[in-house]
Amino acid sequence: MAKKILLVDDEKDILELLEFNLEAEGYKTYKARDGEEALKKAVEKLPDLILLDIMLPKKDGLTVLRELRANRTTADIPVIFLTAKDSEIDEIVGLELGADDYIIKPISIRKLLARVKKSFRKTHQQMIDTSESLAFGALIIDPASYQVVVDGKEVTLTKKEFEILHFLARRPGRVITRSILLDELWDDNVVVIDRTVDVHIRKIREKLGVYMDLIETVKGIGYRFRSE
Repeated sequence: MAKKILLVDDEKDILELLEFNLEAEGYKTYKARDGEEALKKAVEKLPDLILLDIMLPKKDGLTVLRELRANRTTADIPVIFLTAKDSEIDEIVGLELGADDYIIKPISIRKLLARVKKSFRKTHQQMIDTSESLAFGALIIDPASYQVVVDGKEVTLTKKEFEILHFLARRPGRVITRSILLDELWDDNVVVIDRTVDVHIRKIREKLGVYMDLIETVKGIGYRFRSE
């Protein structure tokens, strides 16, 4: 079955260009030209991926993402910002709200297609990756359901936050550099800075509460999940 991609942009020419090239690669696409239409179609179509602009009429992309993540029906849909807004603060805000990646326009169609393909390959690999739950005291990490439980209560993490936590927790005691996390968990052809990883780690620690110290900072290198 063809993967479904929801394209959200207020510029008709960009939508048609994306639609033409993605459908030529075998994807099924849906289009939305404003934030309200995007939210409606996300619920109706349940796409496998959303390419989302930030500057949209009615509701901007950040608001759309916030509402997608707040709705259990759409909370786990991967969202990639494809936008001309290139400031670091926009990227950080988008990632903190739960975006999986942030791509700055313009980007070549060839690179974008490669990016989408790799995104789906990673999603598939994550599905077939180990499904065994990891337990550290009263902290439980369940990759099969993308759930994290702390002291018997479920903690809500974004998809990217969960992937980072799970990646570190599967390698206790090992120092994992920021570049390794970027290479393994983000797609190629995307400009992502070390600060992006740090933002996610900070949010993960906040959500882990009493278990926040399990993720140690190795100054100047990266992070380590405590083995004890």
